[in-house]
Formats: sequence, structure tokens, C-alpha cells
Amino acid sequence: MTKRDFLAMEDWSSDEIDALLALAVRCKRGEVAGGMARRVLAMVFMDPSLRTRASMETAMFLHGGHALTLEPGKGSWTMETDVDAVMDGSTVEHIIEAARVLGRYADALAVRTFPKGSDWAVERQDLTIRNFARYCDKPVINLESSRRHPCQGLADALTMREHLGETAAKRFVLMWAWHPKALPTAVPASAAIAAAHLGMDVTIARPPHYDLDPDDYAVIRGLARRRGGNLAVTDDLDGALDGAHAVYAKAWGSLERFGDPDAERALRDGKRDWRLTEERIRRTAGGAGIALHCLPVRRNVEIDGAVLDGPQSVVVDEAENRLHVQRALLLELIGSREP
Repeated sequence: MTKRDFLAMEDWSSDEIDALLALAVRCKRGEVAGGMARRVLAMVFMDPSLRTRASMETAMFLHGGHALTLEPGKGSWTMETDVDAVMDGSTVEHIIEAARVLGRYADALAVRTFPKGSDWAVERQDLTIRNFARYCDKPVINLESSRRHPCQGLADALTMREHLGETAAKRFVLMWAWHPKALPTAVPASAAIAAAHLGMDVTIARPPHYDLDPDDYAVIRGLARRRGGNLAVTDDLDGALDGAHAVYAKAWGSLERFGDPDAERALRDGKRDWRLTEERIRRTAGGAGIALHCLPVRRNVEIDGAVLDGPQSVVVDEAENRLHVQRALLLELIGSREP
């Protein structure tokens, strides 16, 4: 049987994503038990995690399976991810053997890997996660890569459906937020894809020079139009927030300055007012738009503490929903159909 990977939400059809979300709702209601007895999920964390690791391990436990976690360089060998590397340096384990061996031990492999290089033309290919999928003969799940965080996108979609009800034609704003570091674009791109899947009118509010990758815009725009929504991009943050039903505040680095931290830092200077404040959340539809963030969040930097602790914040619901959408995903990929 041909294996099925989950590397990006847009790789699956809209009907398949809707089915996952429906199953997640049933999991959350307590209507689904078992299904993964004697199933094993191997996880490779090449970068840190709190929610992703905890929710995946919990998901496997709740359905009778087992999750094993590896952190290359911390209890397992340092890993070489360049397929053509001459390994005469500090790395010990090659991605090809690691992917093949873990595929023999486990029923699925989940990988978290952030961009490491200095050339966006290379990093945008998402080679590490795609090579794990290439060399592992079991399903591979993306736990955040250079380009996508599809499990977070699923949780975002479920959270917006829960709080907004009918999402079609409602306004979703992805707003760039200042941060002391240049963060990856995987989460903001995946959040906008999730909103597009819901048929929302998506607006991306960012300062000049902070556009997402052109291919990300094409994916978001195409999916939004197929589902009845649209995409707009603006540098007018306050205008974008007027009448919004959902606001996703998230920092990301300038792809134009990718690999040049000094130039990127200079570009960020003077933009600390790009922050979700109480005044800005009041600009949303009826003053009641929901505030989203993937977490961890820099309080009073990306989002004011008063907003995070207020009634319109759904960030903890989002974090909980990571568990339920991943339960659904794991059941779909490796769940047993036997009694």
C-alpha cells in the first residue's frame, strides 16, 4: 500500500482536511477511543518544542500507542541532513539511514526541523522534511519545517470553527508582529492556509519587505478563491483590523534579508508598534474578534498581556486543539481498523 505523508495542509484535498477536522471534533467529545494499540510513533526533534511534543506523546497514549522521542545531539547521534555530504566533520548519523531505520521500528515518523542555512533559495525547498519522507517507507508527519507547520494549521482551523461558527466570508487578519529575533515563516503561512481552507477573506498585514514567499501567496490565494474567499496584502495594520473576525498575531523574519541577521535587525528597527494591543482588538468586528497565536508568545511584545488574558484570546484553546487534530491525523494515518 502506498504510504501517505502529511507535510503540508495543501497536499491533502479540502474534503480530506474537512474529514480530519470532523474526526478531531469527535475525539475532543470523547467519542473515539483506542485504534492505535501496538502502534509506534517515532519523533525526531531537531529543534525545541513544548506543545508539539507533549500533544503528540499524549495523543499516542490516549489511543493505546507509544511515542518515542529523539533529539539528535542529545541522547542520539548528531545528524547530517545534506544527502550528498562527505561526512568527515562533526555529524555522525546520516538522514538516509536514520529515516530508513526508524521506518523499520515505527509505524510513522514525525520530524521537526527549522531552517538552518543562509540562502532562502535553498531553505525554501524544505529538503530536510522532504528527504525524511523520501527515505522513510512509513508515513512522515511535519511537526514544523522551513515552510510549513500543518498540525498547527489544523488546530487553527478547528479553533476558528469553534469560536466563529460559520467561517465563510468572515475576515481573517494575519498581522506581522515585532520580535527580537527573525522567526521562520512556516507558522504564518500555515495559519493563512488554514483560514483560506475555511473560506475566509484573508488579509496579511505586514510592513514593507516582510512579504511571505511568492509561492505561499499563490497557495493561499488559490485555496481561498476555491473555497469562496480571497487574499489581500497591506501595510495598513489598523485599517486591516477594522471589522476583522479573527486576528492572528505572529512574528516572522524578512525573506529579503534571509541569512543576513544584521541587515534584518536593522529592518526591524522602529517597528515595535506592530503589536496586538487592547485598542487594536477593539477595532475588530463588534469589538469581539478573536485573538490567535501558536505559542510561545512574547507577552507585551507581540501581544499585550491584557489581550492574552482577556475574553477574546483563544490561544490556549488553540494549544489544546493541537492534541485533538493530531489524534485525528494519527488515527487516519496509522490507526487500526480492526476490532
